[in-house]
Amino acid sequence: MGKSLEEVHQSVSTQNQKSVFKKILAFFGPAYLVSVGYMDPGNWATDIAGGSQFGYSLLWVLLMSNLMALLLQSLSARLGIVTQRDLAQASRETYSPVINYILYFLAEIAIAACDLAEVLGMAIGINLLFDIPLIEGVLITVLDTFLLLFLINKGIRKMEAFIITLVVVIGISFIFEMIFAQPEMDKVILGLIPTMPTEAALYIAIGIIGATVMPHNLYLHSSLVQTRNFDRTTAGIKQALKYNFIDSTIALNLAFFVNAAILILAAATFYRNGMFEVAEIQDAHQFLEPLLGTKWAPVLFAVALIAAGQSSTVTGTLAGQIVMEGYLNLRIQPWVRRIITRLIAIIPAVIVILIYGESVTGKLLILSQVILSLQLGFAIIPLIHFVSDKSKMKGFHISKTTQIAAWIIASIIVSLNAKLVYNEIDGWLETSENPIVLWFTVVPLAFGFLGLLLYIVFKPFITKSKIAIQNHSPHHLKLHFSEVENYAKKNIAVSVDFSSADEIALNSAFELGGKEANYTLIHVVETVGAMVYGENIDDHETIVDEKLLKEYQEMLSQKGFKVEVQLGFGKPNKVIPKIVNAAEFDILVMGTHGHTGFKDLIFGTTVDDLRHKISIPLLIVKK
Repeated sequence: MGKSLEEVHQSVSTQNQKSVFKKILAFFGPAYLVSVGYMDPGNWATDIAGGSQFGYSLLWVLLMSNLMALLLQSLSARLGIVTQRDLAQASRETYSPVINYILYFLAEIAIAACDLAEVLGMAIGINLLFDIPLIEGVLITVLDTFLLLFLINKGIRKMEAFIITLVVVIGISFIFEMIFAQPEMDKVILGLIPTMPTEAALYIAIGIIGATVMPHNLYLHSSLVQTRNFDRTTAGIKQALKYNFIDSTIALNLAFFVNAAILILAAATFYRNGMFEVAEIQDAHQFLEPLLGTKWAPVLFAVALIAAGQSSTVTGTLAGQIVMEGYLNLRIQPWVRRIITRLIAIIPAVIVILIYGESVTGKLLILSQVILSLQLGFAIIPLIHFVSDKSKMKGFHISKTTQIAAWIIASIIVSLNAKLVYNEIDGWLETSENPIVLWFTVVPLAFGFLGLLLYIVFKPFITKSKIAIQNHSPHHLKLHFSEVENYAKKNIAVSVDFSSADEIALNSAFELGGKEANYTLIHVVETVGAMVYGENIDDHETIVDEKLLKEYQEMLSQKGFKVEVQLGFGKPNKVIPKIVNAAEFDILVMGTHGHTGFKDLIFGTTVDDLRHKISIPLLIVKK
């Protein structure tokens, strides 16, 4: 498995910083790139619709969503910092190829929906500020492909600076908008108390949650935190977790301020004046000047919209790269990936605008956020499982309290989405002229996704992880050996890989040495990390392999054998000879099961290299 965002992986040093402030500053940045996804144009549409229709009463949904986002993003950062895997990579290592392809497809849909919102938002902002037709504005957004290439080549810190500058522009714009709007603060405070005015408010509320807690941000954050190069000791990891949590708290609270400001602006201008149907960004822009009495209000609104669209489109592309590389282990040129992502968003936007006109862009934006919300469960649930796994997280797994909070959040989101899907399908069935088609298409699809969600929820509770399944328990070995009086070998090395091949290798070794010989069990960790870091690696597979090797030693010792173990790191054809030649062994015993997953140890180039590098006999035992 390659490094996540390899071109900027561990490119920012956080070490040798003289002051605490500089050390904290070195960690700041990833959460700001993530936060722009929480204030993209899709949020604007749902916030404006919520504020104009229901006043300040849905502010609590924004606050709740922000708290959800803070917890989930901190879990995502924890996964990346501790395991050095992004969410897509962790999923690929855990689930079967079929499940991973489905999860990849769903993640791509989420990114396409997000990109659709960014395309429309950018185009609307360009249209409002420069009076360029919406269709042309949509086509202009293709050009930001080259902006991303320019920024990524300048390094992650330059990209973070660019994004933070845009966030500052958005924040300053809305500070002035609040001054112009003069909201009723008592009603703002009351809006933080949970209420659900009507059934229609649920659709907007789910859209707000979908716009706030974004699935692609969970993939993004788990990757971006790996751009920091820090001390991989326990103390260093704890420090990285602390500083990244501070980073997330500040960045997401800024995003909450922007979202709340948009909703408050809509409530203070449109809802207050009885304009309950304002849901389009264009309408909001048009009415701001006459309602607030200043020409700067619509200008700042359009500038902030362009800044939001541009910043979120950059981070959305990074998320697309992470998802594709993580799930498929497929790397393509960034500009090709960008063009593909942009076209997936542009084509439906252009088609809808050409057919239905510019008036439906608001509904399209809200729909894109609801689609995002529907994908959330498929990203959140694996994330919770991963950061709760003691072996995966190497002692940095989340507490029971945090697990409960995370599962409550997941339950809320999934339950709201289930209700929304049920209501939508029920409405389609009632109004459709040919409901039988829906019964054989949409309904089975909905049940299929429900089944997938349940599978993801319960699989870790009822089955072992993929690595645990591949590694057989040593207690099932059949240790029968020949009872003879004199054994020829006294010091025997046995290569083990925790598979059924070990049974034959060990039994053959015992026939050579009996209980009088000294046995050394050798296993080589072959992960990419092991090849790079050697014995300093501390990944999940190393922990599992070391544990199983100790179990072999304990079990065989109890049966009366004199056993030592040795764990190697890297390529077997190089590591095994080093271990064998460093000691006085009489023979090396190796077993094979014929599986390709064993790296063709016997039938490939490994055995040829190995037998020429060792000065003792090699016994190959076939199953």
